[in-house]
Amino acid sequence: MPRYAYIAIAASGRKAKGTITAESPYAARKQLRVRSIHPTSITEVGVADEGRAALTSFFSKGGKRQIIDFTKQMAILLNSGIKLTEALSVLTMQASDARFKNTLTDMRDRVVTGESLTDAMKDHEDYFDIIYVSMVRVGEVTGSLGGIFNTIADFMGKRQKVESKIITAMVYPVILIIFSVVVILVLTTFVIPKIGAQLVAAKMELPWITRQLMNVGHVMRSWWALLALAVIVALAWGLKRFFKTQRGAYLRDRVLLSLPLFGSLLKQRVVSRFTSTLSTLLSSGLSMAESLRVVAEVTGNTLMKRAVGQARERILAGADIATPLRDSGVIDPVIAHMVTVGEKSGELESMLKNISESLEESTDIVIERLSAAVEPLIIIFIAIVVMIIALATILPILKISSMAV
Repeated sequence: MPRYAYIAIAASGRKAKGTITAESPYAARKQLRVRSIHPTSITEVGVADEGRAALTSFFSKGGKRQIIDFTKQMAILLNSGIKLTEALSVLTMQASDARFKNTLTDMRDRVVTGESLTDAMKDHEDYFDIIYVSMVRVGEVTGSLGGIFNTIADFMGKRQKVESKIITAMVYPVILIIFSVVVILVLTTFVIPKIGAQLVAAKMELPWITRQLMNVGHVMRSWWALLALAVIVALAWGLKRFFKTQRGAYLRDRVLLSLPLFGSLLKQRVVSRFTSTLSTLLSSGLSMAESLRVVAEVTGNTLMKRAVGQARERILAGADIATPLRDSGVIDPVIAHMVTVGEKSGELESMLKNISESLEESTDIVIERLSAAVEPLIIIFIAIVVMIIALATILPILKISSMAV
């Protein structure tokens, strides 16, 4: 559905601007008039404009960090007794990112005209996902927005901490691999062929290893390399399209979870995300059925999504949720049993929280072990490749030197 940037006059008489999602410019104007906002200009936001805005937002402050800071500041302001509209006005004035500032301006203007904060956030899903909006809705209904914003900030902070650990563990191996690939490409496509050409011109026999690497360099500089690259890109594009289908996503997630070593880490991440999210939603006051509906949308794994959907159906039918979770193949029997115990004892929230914390600790250990194991393996592999290239380079040089003598 298209997005439109608008400039309008709010009911208070002040100038307002922002973005809105609608089927057409007419529908956008109609939505704004319902909010008592009178548009003076509406223009469709193009893909290039959105991409530029998103890029600016990313480099200016950093997406998730920006939302976490906003959430913490909202919690502080609301818990200090400041009104919602005033809190939004303060945060709008201090927002440094233009795109996010427009979002806050739109939210503030809509709240001023009588809309709920939940409805104002719904149109800005780039910043506020379904979990965020659902918890804010509970806060508005119960009159505890300040506490809810605190809960959301803690939840987002913990999730970002776990993701940062995974990214940090991957940075060094990825940089090492990229640097090594660049060096190997330069040596095989430029250095070794030049040395080999000198030997060929001198009518000297090339060492076997040099000949093989020269063949590799020749292939990499020929149209065959471009053809291979085109095939790889086409396959990647095809797989990406296939993985967007229900069947493709299911097969992808099943394969990923069955991978040796990495499968257990992914499984722990999926289960940890499920338990921490469900625990947070339940503690915020959301019903079990609604919490499961929200969790199913953000679980990030089709196997877990299917299991959560079945669990929700069982809850609505008056049954337990542990059985479909156990049958999913994602949650271990021990964790499923702990969920059962939490249900029966009425302490499901605390049980889920304990499971999440335990899984996060276990994930940290697995990440550390993987980093400790992967980095030496990469270094050993690179050392072998460099040794082969060094031999292919040095042997011809020694031959040239001996001829010169």
